[in-house]
This record gives sequence, structure tokens and C-alpha cells, in this order.
Amino acid sequence: MTSQSLRGARKNADALRGASRLAVQATQGVMGIVQEMHCTIASGPAILGRPLERPVRALTGLLYATLQGVTRQVGAGLDAVISQLEPWLGDSVPGPQREAVVAALNGVLGDALDEGGNPLAIPMAFRIHGRPLPLAPEALRAALPTAGSRLLVLVHGSSMNDAQWNRLGHDHGAALARDLGYTPVYLHYNSGLHVSRNGRAFAELLEQLVAAWPVPLEDLTLVGHSMGGLVSRSACLAAEAGGHVWRHRLRRLVCLGTPHHGSPLERGGSWIDVLLGISPYSAPFARLGRIRGAGVTDLRFGYVLDEHWEGRERFGWGGDVRRQLALPSGVECYAVAATSAQVLAERLPGDGLVPVDSALGRHLQPELTLRFPEANQRIILRANHLDLLNHPEVYDALRSWLSA
Repeated sequence: MTSQSLRGARKNADALRGASRLAVQATQGVMGIVQEMHCTIASGPAILGRPLERPVRALTGLLYATLQGVTRQVGAGLDAVISQLEPWLGDSVPGPQREAVVAALNGVLGDALDEGGNPLAIPMAFRIHGRPLPLAPEALRAALPTAGSRLLVLVHGSSMNDAQWNRLGHDHGAALARDLGYTPVYLHYNSGLHVSRNGRAFAELLEQLVAAWPVPLEDLTLVGHSMGGLVSRSACLAAEAGGHVWRHRLRRLVCLGTPHHGSPLERGGSWIDVLLGISPYSAPFARLGRIRGAGVTDLRFGYVLDEHWEGRERFGWGGDVRRQLALPSGVECYAVAATSAQVLAERLPGDGLVPVDSALGRHLQPELTLRFPEANQRIILRANHLDLLNHPEVYDALRSWLSA
């Protein structure tokens, strides 16, 4: 096999190994739910103090411990088999499909994948055409021989990847490179981690990128879609706290469909967790609602700082703990919202995921309102959340804003 084929085989082997571990963990998780229900039902009525709970737990504990042990052995066996098959795996799965599935898994389970050292966990990196960019000066110069003085960094949303900026043949980054001379670079990250954790890592990585940039940098612009806008705002806060050089080079921040004040879908999910936990018979199923990653639960209110979530229960119901928020100072900030409505009205439906007010930073509490200037806002009619990636009106706005 060629060296490229070997690398492809190793990558596929890692993906299979990661998937096998995920399957084993899922089996063990479901088994735990079944065990809990078994104990709850067999322990007798609560009104009598569950008289059989102790002997039932002892018996089922032995039984399910044996089953869990067998499952772990199966997982170890799968790892061994995959290692033997690695040289024969090749690139049987097309890259874009594989990466899209891995990105979706990271969006939902990214924190668990990261904590368990699963090979499917996405490491943060800047990429061009799906390949990581080296951040050493000479290597970066070789990778970007046409790099210019206007740097554009695009940050994807939850459960997505950098390649998905290209939608139906249009890529905002490539189009802005063609029309305005920007050099686009795409961030690839594990969207299942806390937004603030990704924000810190992004700030550090951007500091390295700016330090290694091959030519003098005149203009740095960040464009974030959905969660990408939150990660970008969080990175600005981390850079200000860390005194990063790139923060002083930042000229513009554009947020496309960003849930600055959260998404009602995640808030609805937290209520389901509460309701399932009311009954001891349904409580074991509440665990199923807890598989969503930290990044997803941050979307409940649009958390961008550690203090928004540290020491708090991620699941169940809790109020918005955010306090005074502001857009990064000295930066031209822009917001685009999409709505399924046909015409503009006082009250508009959202884009299927993010309400219009949330995307435009509006809030009933003045201290939480993000004050995007009126001229820096756009509402796109008859559009959904993903349409923001290729809608001609969105690109017209970007081209107008970024040409100044």
C-alpha cells in the first residue's frame, strides 16, 4: 500500500475503533437504564417503603455486573480485530460523508468522546480544503503561498464541520476571496464541548495563526454560523482576558443565525428531563435526555463564559444566570437572522432553530441586549437556518459589509 493509502486505512481504523467504543458505551448505558427500571419495579410499592429493594439490588447488581463485564470484553475484542484489519481498510467510505457523521456525533456526544479519549473526538484545527493548516511560519507560508493581508476565519455551527460552509455549490469564504481578496481559513472543532472551552482554544489557536501569518496583517474578520458566533464571541472574551495580540487586529465579527440568547429547542429538552424525573418509573429514561453534550446545553441561553455553567446542573431546569453582556469593543459587529415568514411583521417566526430576536441579540432585559447597530442587521425572509450558508441576500450583505 502507498503511504497515502496507509494513512487513509489508519484513519478509517480509528473511526471504526471509535465507533465500536461508542457502541459499547451505548450498550452499557441502556443496560444501566434497564437495571434501574428492573430494581424500581421489583422493589415493591413505595407506599410500603420498597421492602424488596435491598435483595433485588443485590441480585440484579450481580447479574448486570456480569453483563457489563462481557460487554467490556467484547469492546476490547473489537479493538483488537480492528487493529488487525487496519492495513486492509483503505478509503472505502467517502471523506465528506464520514466527516459529516463524525461532526454530528461530536455535536451530540463530543464531551464524552473527548473525556474518554475516543478517536472520533475532533481536535481543534484550522483547515483548508479539509486539511489542517500548519502554524509554524515557514510551513504556513508553503501551505498558503497566495496569503494576503486580509484574513477571514469562518467558524461552523453545532454538529457541523468546516466543509459544510460549501452548500449547494456556494461558499461564503471562497466567494469573498474571489470578490474582495480575503484569504479564508476554516475552523474545525468539537462542537459538543462547552462553548467557553472552545472559545479559549480558538483564541489560543488564533494567536498562533496571526503570529505565523506570512504577510503583514491589515484586516482580521470572523464569520460564525449558529454556535460559531457564540464560540467567536467567547474567543474575544478569552483574548481580552489573556491580552492576545489578535484581538487588536480584529476589525469585524459577523454572526449568521447565532442563538445569542439561546434556542427554545434546548430549553424544551431541559423540561423533558424534569418531567421524566417526576416518576420513579420514568426517571431511568431521563438518562437518555442527558446524552446531549455540553455544547448543546450551552445553547439553552447562549452561554459563552465558564461562570455561566460552572457548578450548575446542566440538565433539568434552571434560570438564565448571565449578567451584563456586550459585543466586543472596537469591532464592527453584524447579525443576520432568518425567518420562515413571507413578509416582515412585528412578530416573526424563527428559522426553525433560532428565534429572530435571539439571532439579532434582542432581549427583554436591557443589560443582556447585544446592541448590533440597525444598519448592521439583516432579516432574511422565507429562509431556514441552513439557508444562511448560501442565501444570495446573505452574501450580498457580507460583501457590502466586508468591502468597507
